[in-house]
Amino acid sequence: MFAAEIYMHRFLLSSPVRTFNPEDADWFYTPVYTTCEYLTPHGHPLPFKSPLMMRSAIQRIASSLPYWNRTQGADHFFIVPHDFGACFHFQEEKAIERGILPLLQHATLVQTFGQRNHVCLKNGSITIPPYAPPHKIQSHLIPPDTPRSIFVYFRGLFYDDRNDPEGGYYARGARAAVWENFKDNPLFDISTDHPTTYYEDMQRAIFCLCPLGWAPWSPRLVEAVIFGCIPIIIADDIVLPFADAIPWEDIGVFVAEKDVPYLDNTLTSIQPQEILRKQRLLANPAMKKAMLFLQPAQPGDAFHQILNGLARKLPHHKNVYGYNILLNWTAGPVGDLKPW
Repeated sequence: MFAAEIYMHRFLLSSPVRTFNPEDADWFYTPVYTTCEYLTPHGHPLPFKSPLMMRSAIQRIASSLPYWNRTQGADHFFIVPHDFGACFHFQEEKAIERGILPLLQHATLVQTFGQRNHVCLKNGSITIPPYAPPHKIQSHLIPPDTPRSIFVYFRGLFYDDRNDPEGGYYARGARAAVWENFKDNPLFDISTDHPTTYYEDMQRAIFCLCPLGWAPWSPRLVEAVIFGCIPIIIADDIVLPFADAIPWEDIGVFVAEKDVPYLDNTLTSIQPQEILRKQRLLANPAMKKAMLFLQPAQPGDAFHQILNGLARKLPHHKNVYGYNILLNWTAGPVGDLKPW
């Protein structure tokens, strides 16, 4: 789900928007695989050094090329698909304490994390969906006229005993509230199991729960849209990806974290005609395409939505050239100043 940093790099290598003449460039992109450094081969978090890695990459381009220094990075963009973007931590409290890497304060961040009024989302950032493997998803499609016999569907953690042994911190308690209130409710097909029929089951469900975990975003948002399952978005103040291409308010149901105990009443009160209206909207192929990093890329897919977001930020304000607000290269936690 963090692989957007890799696939965006591969896409740009062969994209017609790429120029080899830096004087012609509107944007400069530096591929930095900070989440690859952060994960073991099995996807388990390590004590990570992503800020050191990003900082070292910026030092390299600033010391060897003139383009960073002339704008202090204001015409550069970076892909940062961490849980809390360029705050580089999976736990919100520690991410807030760390804050966005100071050297990135002028750059544009392309990130999966989005939450209004949060220190880890700065103005001008582009919020994107997490990566979901398109070929794998497409190989599990079932006939679209398959009856949706499951009312509410969810597979995933309700508690994270390893990282939150005392409980109450993970998902701000929202997932625990789902389990405690609805584990015995026959309308709710919820479990920690992850069956081989997971994708097929989503296509047989009317509603798919998309609660926050450690971060507000989740691959379930992508899966729900692709599989036509109405997403139940439980993540207060979430900023969702590509709002100009995906009418989230029309296709989803937003439930406040404090209202999770009343989720059954909320969903059973939605009228059948409203459900059908949302399902018709979700059937739009263009909406599904916008959520996927397709290989090869296609017009309208997630790669092109990112390009659209970057294009909307042009032209750069004339003040970015010869930027008079110099970056402080010694700002931030002392541990981040070590070489990577």
